[in-house]
Amino acid sequence: MSERAECVLCPNPGPMTLDGTNTWVLAEPGADQVVVIDPGPLDESHLQRVLDHVGERSVGLTLLTHNHFDHAESADRWAELTGAPVRGAGLGDPFADDERIALAGLEIRAVLTPGHTQDSVSFVLPGDRVLLTGDMVLGRGTSVVAHPDGDVASYLTSLDRMIALSGQEIDTIAPGHGPVIDDAHAVLTYYRDHRQARLQQVREALDAGARDADDVVEAVVERVYADVDRSVWPAARLTVQAQLTYLER
Repeated sequence: MSERAECVLCPNPGPMTLDGTNTWVLAEPGADQVVVIDPGPLDESHLQRVLDHVGERSVGLTLLTHNHFDHAESADRWAELTGAPVRGAGLGDPFADDERIALAGLEIRAVLTPGHTQDSVSFVLPGDRVLLTGDMVLGRGTSVVAHPDGDVASYLTSLDRMIALSGQEIDTIAPGHGPVIDDAHAVLTYYRDHRQARLQQVREALDAGARDADDVVEAVVERVYADVDRSVWPAARLTVQAQLTYLER
């Protein structure tokens, strides 16, 4: 993707994972150590492909963007294979906001971006003006803020923070799923506007009678997400629960 970031795609495509999980291999040009972000699900063939990509270099550190299995399930096995420490998703030392991480000349900054999950963290790669977002921002479509771990208020705050970074420190987004995004500011602004529009749709659905239904969540989903493929309605229900919690505050 850039001078310092390369992607190894995990073969786990689906409605929620898009083309599959993006495992990112980061290294300063010419360095003999790499940082791996999100080794993915416990898929031995994928882990071997990542090792093949690393080649004669060694893995000095593994970082996890959040606790979902399609990003972090293989963390223990990956640590066995590489001997590298793992941080994130409750493993290793917790990240400090705006923490600088350095390895073999590579500079990374951890930015706490809760919302998709409470432990979501993004990583700025300042040398390439790239933001690695995990599932906070996807390369295609929009992300899920799923109750109870996801939180809409935190998500909106994190989006505002990422928007502030765009144009100032980052130009490009390297997501956890889907293709790379070249115009970070445009997509981040769209994400914020889309989330606000969905909240307004939920308000309108409640006012139109959904609040009086036996199953309020289902009634809102049927109105607000009628144009969304039903294969992702289970995720939509969790998102609606998170939206209702936000609106009740």
